[in-house]
Amino acid sequence: MSQNENVLEISDLRTSFFIEGDEIKAVDGVTINVPKGKTVGVVGESGSGKSITSLSIMRLIQHPGEIVGGSISMNGEDLLSKSERQMQQLRGNQISMIFQEPMTSLNPVYTVGEQISEVYRIHQGLSKKEALTKSVEMLELVGIPSPKERIKQYPHELSGGMRQRVMIAIALACNPELLIADEPTTALDVTIQAQILELIKKLQSQLGMSVFLITHDLGVVAETCDYVAVMYAGKIVEYADVHSLFKSPKHPYTVGLMQSLPRHDIDQEELNVIEGNVPKPGNMPDGCRFAPRCPFASDICEKRLPDLDELENGNKVRCWIYSDEWDGKAEVNVVNDYKTAGNQ
Repeated sequence: MSQNENVLEISDLRTSFFIEGDEIKAVDGVTINVPKGKTVGVVGESGSGKSITSLSIMRLIQHPGEIVGGSISMNGEDLLSKSERQMQQLRGNQISMIFQEPMTSLNPVYTVGEQISEVYRIHQGLSKKEALTKSVEMLELVGIPSPKERIKQYPHELSGGMRQRVMIAIALACNPELLIADEPTTALDVTIQAQILELIKKLQSQLGMSVFLITHDLGVVAETCDYVAVMYAGKIVEYADVHSLFKSPKHPYTVGLMQSLPRHDIDQEELNVIEGNVPKPGNMPDGCRFAPRCPFASDICEKRLPDLDELENGNKVRCWIYSDEWDGKAEVNVVNDYKTAGNQ
C-alpha cells in the first residue's frame, strides 16, 4: 500500500529496556502498517511485545525503556522526531488509546464528566459548560443510559462495562484518526466483551477511524480485524488478511495457536498445547526464536533467524519452511498438517 493509504506506518521498530547493563529487546525490528479505516490486530502470548509496540507508537515508553531504532510515522509525519509537547497535542486528538483496565486508567477523584470534559478543553479550547455538553453527547454515543446523571458519578460508582465505555468516550472525544486498543475487553465478562467490541466496530464505521487492536484472543481477531500480525518474542512471525490467516495459517506458531482453540464442532477431550515456553528476552536463541518449541525445526532454524518474507498473495511469514534454503528431513506442508489435525 502506498503511504497515502496508510494512517500509520511502522518500520523496523526496536524498543529495548536497559537493566543492570543488559539490553532487553522487547520489540525487535517490527514493521507494520495500519490502512485508513481498517482494523489491524496484533496477537500473541504474554511477553511477545504487543503492548510495548502500542506504547512505542504513543511515545509512552518510560525509563529504563527506550526506542532505540526504526521509524513511526502517522500520515507521513515522523512521530519519533516530535517533542513531548507536540506528542501531547497529538495524544487524545489525532491518536487515542484504550487501556485494558479502566479502573487504573480513570482518575478516582474526578467525576466521569470532568475526565471527558478535560479532553475537549485541552484539545478544542471549549468552555467548561460546552465541554460538559459534549461529554453528555459522547456518553450517549457509547450507549450509556441517563448520561446527564452519569457524568456526575465517579468511576467506582460504575460497573466494569460502564467504565470501559467511559474510556472509549474519552478516547473518541476528538474523533481521532487512529485508535489503539490494548486488550480492551480482558477484564470484562463474555457478554460485556461482545458489547464493547460491537461498539468499537460501530463507532469505527461511523467515524471512519483506523484501529490498532492488541489482543491474545483469536476469537476477538476473527470478529473485528481486517489484517492480523502474529508476534512472538519481539518479532512479527506472520502477517495476513484475517480470512487467509484462519483459512490457511503458515507459521508453525500460528498453527499452534489455532490448534489450541476450543471448537464446538469437534469432540476434543483436551486442548492442544504448544510445548515449552517463550524464550526470556535476555536469552534469545541464535536462530528462529520459535525453533526450541517447533515440531518442524531443522538445523538452519537453530542457527539463523529467517526474514519476514512476502508470499505470492502478499501475506508475510518468518519461517525457513517457505524458503529455498529449507533443510528439513522431509518437505513439510504445515497447512496440510493443520487440516489433518481436524482444525480446518
